[in-house]
Amino acid sequence: MMVIRSGPPDRWEGARDDLVQRRNNRVVTTFRRYVAIGDSSTEGLEDPDGNGGYRGWADRLAQKIADHQDEPLEYANLAIRGLRMREIRTNQFEAALAMEPDLLSVFGGINDVIVPRCDLVSIRADYVIIFSQARRQGIDVLSFTVPDLASINPLGMAFRDRVTKLNDIIRTEAERYDVVVMDFENYPVAQDPRLWFADRLHGNELGHQIVAAALAWRLGIDGSDDSWTTPLEGEPVRPRGRQLVTGDIEWAMHHLAPWLGRGIRRMRTGYGIDPKRPIPTVVPKSSVSEAGSREL
Repeated sequence: MMVIRSGPPDRWEGARDDLVQRRNNRVVTTFRRYVAIGDSSTEGLEDPDGNGGYRGWADRLAQKIADHQDEPLEYANLAIRGLRMREIRTNQFEAALAMEPDLLSVFGGINDVIVPRCDLVSIRADYVIIFSQARRQGIDVLSFTVPDLASINPLGMAFRDRVTKLNDIIRTEAERYDVVVMDFENYPVAQDPRLWFADRLHGNELGHQIVAAALAWRLGIDGSDDSWTTPLEGEPVRPRGRQLVTGDIEWAMHHLAPWLGRGIRRMRTGYGIDPKRPIPTVVPKSSVSEAGSREL
């Protein structure tokens, strides 16, 4: 199986060595309770569950953990779309700690970097608080970086510098507090437009599958491997010339304009929405047919 290596080789090899060490020296061989906090990515947009809600990478990761350990796994998801990093910390983190998880995933900051005023110092402080407090309580913490969106989103170049700085915050503070990070910025497959929803900001069903597979591999979950790094078959269709302009105009009309309108009216997408899984409950194991399917 071909593995994509992107970015500085020493960083990739370091990540591989760290993964091997974690697999060989893990004290906790199973997870008892997993709690996910964050924004729309962790909530699961745009990965429909078939019942009017969203599944998403966190649900899929919980399923992978549950399927590959003997002990039952309890799982809660407190994520709500539209929240900024400070809101994730103040609205979700204490509730997550009260559930006494042994695995906590946290990702946020994108809603901070795509608005006119971005306070990177505040974002760092929030990550420091979450990482440090969770680790002091002996919780395994999982996070990830953002791939380069410049080739996916027309505004990607505009906030590329902010995304890079957000990634640096996640990496440096994770290293300081021994937090597990999946560094998607170093994997070209994460930039494939076929993994992204029409709004070019959220992952689609396949995108969430890839993220879950990558996180399971990074945690060293039994049954996981690095096959998710293999490029998708064929070449993605990348519009050019008039098709590109038309596509960007349609994207602006259907996705950018409504988002800007909500911002002008100070409307947040997460207002009035409750967490989809506020109480830790046991994740049933997949049936044999589901476990044997192609899903990554």
